[in-house]
Amino acid sequence: MIEHSEFSWPVRVYWEDTDAGGVVFYANYLKFFERARTEWLRALGIEQGALREATGVIFVVADVQLRYLSSAKLDDALRVTVRVVESGAASMVLTQQAWRGEALLCEGQIRVGCVDACTLRPQRMPASVRMALA
Repeated sequence: MIEHSEFSWPVRVYWEDTDAGGVVFYANYLKFFERARTEWLRALGIEQGALREATGVIFVVADVQLRYLSSAKLDDALRVTVRVVESGAASMVLTQQAWRGEALLCEGQIRVGCVDACTLRPQRMPASVRMALA
């Protein structure tokens, strides 16, 4: 088990994120988590398009478990976090959380796999990715 430092990314709630009740539609937390994961990788020097071009691999979500604790609303400023809790040869498990101030709104565990972009078969993470995660 590898414990990494936490990455944080700001997200603002827009009209398009809310449902008819004026709160964030539950599935949109997955979009917020995806944005934070993308920016986390970018902060590590991993551009996903360039990674695909150079190595032929992409990351895919293999498993998601979410727990909803409170609702975000229009114009809320959120902080979405990413932390690696497990890293293997071809996948990693991340803990992600959405916060409004000190209030935890949603948390989840996401398993991300590394796969061949053409066949979608599991592939070992490239050395550059493993080094960035270390």
